Amino acid sequence: MTDPRPVAVVTNLDDPTADLVIAELHDRGIPVVRFDSGDFPATLSCSAFIGGDATQWRGSVQTPTRTAQLGAVRSLYYRRPSGFAFPHLDPQDARFAAAQARYGLGGILVSLPDCLYVNHPHRIGDAEYKPAGLAAATACGFTVPPTLITNRPDDARAFIKQHGPAIFKPISVPLYVIDGKSQTVPVTAVEADEIDESLAGTMHLFQAQVDKIADARVTVIGDRIFAVRIDSGLLDWRTDYTTHTYTPVTAPPDVERAISAYLRHFGLVFGAFDFALAPSGRWTFIECNPSGQWAWMEPPTGLPMTAALADLLERGTHGHRT
Repeated sequence: MTDPRPVAVVTNLDDPTADLVIAELHDRGIPVVRFDSGDFPATLSCSAFIGGDATQWRGSVQTPTRTAQLGAVRSLYYRRPSGFAFPHLDPQDARFAAAQARYGLGGILVSLPDCLYVNHPHRIGDAEYKPAGLAAATACGFTVPPTLITNRPDDARAFIKQHGPAIFKPISVPLYVIDGKSQTVPVTAVEADEIDESLAGTMHLFQAQVDKIADARVTVIGDRIFAVRIDSGLLDWRTDYTTHTYTPVTAPPDVERAISAYLRHFGLVFGAFDFALAPSGRWTFIECNPSGQWAWMEPPTGLPMTAALADLLERGTHGHRT
């Protein structure tokens, strides 16, 4: 008998990666309810009840075309929803309304019974802190480059002189739009004499530059690991995708063990790990994105990542090993 419980996909309208997964689920006859929390309250509504005989949240989330009963969602694919916005309200009322939406609707969505989260929003939030990720990486056995996070110019200069060549990278990347296009803040090489007193204005992350011959993106989907070597010749391979060559590889056993430990530490069932590959064969941990992209690597490699993610969402809590 076909399981009638839907998969909920929470993301913005422009998400080609989610589109692929939803198409795969539709082809399998799996019901899907897609919505963007940023559509609340214009085209998204929610009503939920608990207490008395109701020991778990009862109610539904509704879009113009779909309804998801809260107790019947088998899995929730939390991708990249837009933020709550109330442009018709004055700023103070808008802040109040956004807070009610975040802790009301958001609080209900993170409390669904018998639901597999890919990933749970709270776990995503924990893992997105780079300092926490680096601390977990060292504890789990990864090789991590010497790293300094500071707003003290003298400390930054001393670090670069000791560990150079060094790079600067953003600790978090808010949306930058230039000439109407979203921009990535790239990793850049930095010299000690480039550090001035403006660094004191906020926190900055510096790392020793890894001697690398290639990069690797390792996408973990449930119990499956998809490792891809990326040859680009670039310091930051994200700056020009036209230079890339992709090759499926197998991560070393010690790296796979550290990956499993890292995911357990944060309670994740999905992670996109980045590594620098040294001439010696050593894999150096760079970061793990709990909501990272992966779909662009599937066509050149033939790795069945869309199917693997659909498998995970289809099973839900049944048959998944945590």
